[in-house]
Amino acid sequence: MGARHRRLGLVTVGVAAAGMLLSCSTKTSARGGAGLGKGATMGFALKSPQWKQGDTIPQRFTCDGKDVSPPLQWDGAPTGTKSFSLVTEDPDAPGGTFFHWVLYSLPATAHELPENLPKQKELPDGARQGRNSFGGIGYGGPCPPPGPAHHYYFRLYAIDKKLDLAPGASHGDLERAMKGHVLAQAEFMGLYKRR
Repeated sequence: MGARHRRLGLVTVGVAAAGMLLSCSTKTSARGGAGLGKGATMGFALKSPQWKQGDTIPQRFTCDGKDVSPPLQWDGAPTGTKSFSLVTEDPDAPGGTFFHWVLYSLPATAHELPENLPKQKELPDGARQGRNSFGGIGYGGPCPPPGPAHHYYFRLYAIDKKLDLAPGASHGDLERAMKGHVLAQAEFMGLYKRR
């Protein structure tokens, strides 16, 4: 929890007008997307049916298993969402933040990702995948060195437009393209430690 608290500062603001409307603004480090958007809405949520928030990621989604992408589900995207982007990162990597998945231009009608997405630049629904820190396209699962468990953050962004970004982009490319266009952010975290 310490690493999570260092990376996140949650501020909840109550707004009264014809009832109570709650929203929360999520701040992350520069590597995690600081300054990209207008904050996160309370109702925008991301999860996986394979583990609970903060639990251990099942081995099949790691380099010790089949190294396939996990299934993810979300709901509560704000009005005006035109596409989604997803970034998976490990801030505990020895050399600095390590990006395991860069996915963007998911259609606004999407509410889930199936397990084992193909590791290709373009997907049938028009979504595009970028280059991860391993140097490959698509998902690369947790593969930390021996030691304490690492934290893996899956961050889903609701975007107010379809990004004009070529397939195979880096995380930096995606961050620049999203800046000023993020309506909300949802986050889901899992832990992994190699035996």
